[in-house]
Amino acid sequence: MRSNVKFINERIQVAFEKLKKEDFKMYEAISKAFEDIGGNVFCGIQIPKRLIPKEYFRKFGAKNLWKYNLPGAWRLIYSIEGKNLLVFSIILEWMDHKSYERRFRY
Repeated sequence: MRSNVKFINERIQVAFEKLKKEDFKMYEAISKAFEDIGGNVFCGIQIPKRLIPKEYFRKFGAKNLWKYNLPGAWRLIYSIEGKNLLVFSIILEWMDHKSYERRFRY
């Protein structure tokens, strides 16, 4: 199922655009993730609801979370929403594996 990829807020979009100058390899990897997610919204790995940190619901209103594995053990976290027959993949953040483990208490 195709989706429109969006950022949760302008701060995340600006951080992504900064990567173009600061870490071009990560910028390319995340850009590839956007293409993959746009082509198949379910290409990531769904995070079980019981494991979703409450802060994602409080901060973003996310009712579901998916992770997309990036190179170097980084993770891209996104949520899927539907509205008026359109599907959106909302990019929430990306983080290294250590931060991911802390956030999700693995």
